[in-house]
Amino acid sequence: MNEPLDLATLRVIVAAAELGSISAAGDRLQLAVAAASTRITALEEALGLRVFERSTRGVRLTPAGQMLVRRGREILADADRLSVDLHDYAKGLQGHVRLVANTSAMLEVLPAKLDGMAREHPLIRVDVAEYGSHDIPLLLLEGRADLGIVDMAHAPHGITLTECFSDTLVLVVPAGHALAGAQPLSLTEALEEDFIALHDGTALSSRLMRSASQAGKALKVRMQMRSFDAVCRMVAGGLGVAVLPLQAIGPQLASLPLAVVGLDDPWAARTHRIALRSGVEPAPATLTLIDFLLRT
Repeated sequence: MNEPLDLATLRVIVAAAELGSISAAGDRLQLAVAAASTRITALEEALGLRVFERSTRGVRLTPAGQMLVRRGREILADADRLSVDLHDYAKGLQGHVRLVANTSAMLEVLPAKLDGMAREHPLIRVDVAEYGSHDIPLLLLEGRADLGIVDMAHAPHGITLTECFSDTLVLVVPAGHALAGAQPLSLTEALEEDFIALHDGTALSSRLMRSASQAGKALKVRMQMRSFDAVCRMVAGGLGVAVLPLQAIGPQLASLPLAVVGLDDPWAARTHRIALRSGVEPAPATLTLIDFLLRT
């Protein structure tokens, strides 16, 4: 039996799952509702199972449908990448890499690295997006990115890691603070302070919470910000202290009334790693970028 599981049907199913409606999926894909519904029904009949539970409020995936959408996204991502790559080759480009990286990589190494990459390999296009380290493995596994840079010591299932660059975490305090000018200390010695932290879910926030918990104390988070710059400005305003990578906050240290104190905790010396999907041979353009990132 030839099952009508083609890319067009997959796109309809994924869109309907995301939007909760076959009608909305048809609108997104510029396809008549009847045609979209027919595609889904034909597939369900051919497979002998239901992809969606239908109601007057829309559609909801069945367990089988959840598996289909999860795998379907990977297939569509691969197909879209193939289409882009063929288009690039037709225009004389040599490749396309989708890079996702954490904030530290964005600030500390990627500006210079990507500038050098563009000069040396002008026919390779690198698209860059910033994500938290914990979010990047899923993007790789779902085929939505080719390469990641993460603050992660151990590889999740399905991911391989390769050391890329290192940085150092320091305690950032207002100029004139009692700890300013102190010798390197342990985070536990600063846990009575109010902390300006990054939002929950970042690798850095998780590291601080874990370290405080291991010391039998809670991190006193006064406020949470979404950028290193915002954290530094709150610290400069005397609202608390923070832990940030020294290599990423040079501009703030030069322009704001801040001081840094070394941390002698082992975790303060971080290694950021290149993350790839296991068992999938990277495209030549991706390998070229990896080689460039690993150059000293």
